[in-house]
Amino acid sequence: MSNSRSNQSLRDDSIAIWKAGVDAVAADRLVREVVTCDDEALTIAGERIPLEGLGQIIVVGAGKAGAGMTAGVEQALSDTSLADRVTGWINVPADCVRPTQSIHLHAARPAGVNEPTAEGVAGSERILQLVAAASPQDVSVVLLSGGGSALLPAPVEGVSLSDKQTVTRGLMRAGARIDELNCVRKHLSRIKGGRLAQACRAGKIIALIISDVIGDPLDVIASGPTIADSTTAADAIAVLLKFADRMPVIPESAMTYLRGAAKRESSIDTVSTPQVKNVIIGNIDVAMRAAADEARRRGYTVQSLGGANAGIARAVGRDLAERCLDAQETHAGPLCLLSGGEPVVQLVDTDEPRQGGRNQELVLAAAERLWDDDLSGIAILSGGTDGEDGPTDAAGAVVDAELVRLARERGLNPGDFLATNNSYPFFDQSGGLLKTGPTHTNVMDLRVALCE
Repeated sequence: MSNSRSNQSLRDDSIAIWKAGVDAVAADRLVREVVTCDDEALTIAGERIPLEGLGQIIVVGAGKAGAGMTAGVEQALSDTSLADRVTGWINVPADCVRPTQSIHLHAARPAGVNEPTAEGVAGSERILQLVAAASPQDVSVVLLSGGGSALLPAPVEGVSLSDKQTVTRGLMRAGARIDELNCVRKHLSRIKGGRLAQACRAGKIIALIISDVIGDPLDVIASGPTIADSTTAADAIAVLLKFADRMPVIPESAMTYLRGAAKRESSIDTVSTPQVKNVIIGNIDVAMRAAADEARRRGYTVQSLGGANAGIARAVGRDLAERCLDAQETHAGPLCLLSGGEPVVQLVDTDEPRQGGRNQELVLAAAERLWDDDLSGIAILSGGTDGEDGPTDAAGAVVDAELVRLARERGLNPGDFLATNNSYPFFDQSGGLLKTGPTHTNVMDLRVALCE
C-alpha cells in the first residue's frame, strides 16, 4: 500500500471524520426534527396533540445532551402559540449550563465528575415536584441522554447520598458495565426505573431519548426514568456481590434496603400504560453513518466494525492497531475503520497518581502495540461524543507517527503510563489529546482508524 498522504493529513482527516459523526447527532437538531407545531396541533415524535384544551408543556430530564435538547425544544416552539406555556427543569453538567428561554438548566454536577451530588439531588427533587403538580391537560416532555443516571440522584429512604456515592464509585472502579451500574443505581433511586413516570400527573408523557448504550435498551439509558423496570432488586444485589471483592466497601444501608426491596418487589403499572411514549431520536448508528459519509468524501474506503464494541479498553485499542497493520498489508488504497461503543477501563492497583479516561487508555494501548512499527500511513482516534473522557478536559486522544516521534524525543514510553492507567499525561506531553469542550450530545464513543 502506498503512503500518499502526510501524517498530518491523516490526523486532520481522522478528526474531521469524527467531528462529522458528532455533528450528525447534535441534540438540538435531533429534537427539532421531531417537535413541530402548527395552528391546530403540537406534534412530538409523530404524535399529534390538539392545541384545543392543551395545558402546559412541562419539560424535564437530564443528561449530557440536556442543554442541546432543551435548545431544540425552545427553538421548535419559540415562534408558536405555545411559547408562553413551556416550562421545565433539566439537570446537566455544570459546563453545559447556558442561557435559556423558559426551561431551567440546573448544574447538577461538576464537569468531568460522573457521580451523584447534593446539587443533583436538589435538581431531582425539583423535577419530581414539577411532574407531580402537573394536570391531566398538560403534556410532559422528558429529555433523556447519556450521563442522565448520575445527574438524576434521588436516593431511596434510608440510603444517604454519601452511601450511594460509595456504591457508584466502587462499581465504576471495579470495571462494572454501564448496564450493571445502572441496575444498582435505579434500585437505590426514587426517580429511576420508571419512577419518574409513576410520579407524573400529566395527561401525556413523551420521552425523547438520545442513546449512549449499546443496543438502545430503553430501561438502561439514564437508568430508564420513564420505563418499567426489567431488572429486580435481586439483580442489583447480584451485581454488588459480583464486584464485592473489587470494591473497598459496600454500605450496609444499601444492602439492607435492597434485601428488603427484593422481598416486596412488584411491577410499576403506571409506566407501562399507553400514556407513556418513549422514542429514540439519536444513537451511535446515526453518528457512524455520517462519519462514513465524510470518510468516503475524503477518498477512503470505509469498513464498519459496528457500534457495539464493549470489552476492555486496552484490548480494543490493541485490536484496532492490529487491524491497521493487517490492512496496510492486504488493502489497496486509503481505508477507514469505524467503530463505536463504550469499553471499560480496568484500574490497576497502584498508589501512583493517575489521570485519564477509556478513550485515552484505548489509544495509549494502540500506541504501545504500534511502538516498534512504522506508523507512517496510520492514525487512530477515539473520542467520547459528549466531549468528556473520564475526569479530564479531553474527549479522547489520537496516535500517529508524529506523536510517536515526539514521545520518543521526550523520553516517553506508552507502556510506563499504561501500567498505571495514566494516559492523560502521556498524550498531554506528546500532543495527542482531543479537546472539544461539551458537545451537548452523547451517543457513546466513536473511533476512527485510518490506514494506507
